[in-house]
Amino acid sequence: MSLMEEGKQVQEEAKAPEPAPAPQAAAAPPAQPEPVPAAAPEPIKEAEPEPPTAGTILMFGKFDVSGVTVRDVGMARYMDISPVAVPHTGGRHTNKPFAKAKMSIVERLINGMMRTEDFTGKKLKSYRAVENAFTLIQKKSGKNPLQAFVDALLNVAPREEVTRLQYGGISVPKAVDVAPARRVDLALRYICTGALEQSHKSKKPIEECLADEIIAASNNDMNSFSVSKKEEIERVAASAR
Repeated sequence: MSLMEEGKQVQEEAKAPEPAPAPQAAAAPPAQPEPVPAAAPEPIKEAEPEPPTAGTILMFGKFDVSGVTVRDVGMARYMDISPVAVPHTGGRHTNKPFAKAKMSIVERLINGMMRTEDFTGKKLKSYRAVENAFTLIQKKSGKNPLQAFVDALLNVAPREEVTRLQYGGISVPKAVDVAPARRVDLALRYICTGALEQSHKSKKPIEECLADEIIAASNNDMNSFSVSKKEEIERVAASAR
């Protein structure tokens, strides 16, 4: 073959179109990670009261009263909050001066409930009413029932009251401070009276009326009979200063 023929063949091969590349398969998109479902928030659990240790005396065999405190220093001397399984002394402190300060404050509440023809002389009936009332207080408010009762006493105990002074033939009202022992006595009287009056006005049992009265008094609610009575006495005393 001549040189000219070889040159033409090389030119024709250079001009020949290149074969199209074979189609490649489309690349698969990168796999995206599946979304992880958000964990549901755990419900907040209320702090459960710690079980009482062995040997702890429980009020009515149910309530631990070891952490109960009295904010008023003066009234604390006349409010016995020591743990007692069965608050019943059988008249051990009868006719002894200031011996009621050594009696459990819960037993004094039980004795104060024996005030009407329905409870007069019926200590066991009053005992069960107070025990059931403490159970209702724990269910409704979630607080220690004895602590709620102590707070109620502090809120309804009047600080001033009115006495009568004789000047010749004239009686003049005069405001005086209330002794701590009398403050405890009046607070117990108002709570018991309020529970008994409420039971006569509604169909609720006496233990529910007592529980509602103690809860309202511990919250310093003016709808409570005992709190309103205390406010009335202090208002009259303020006007007689």
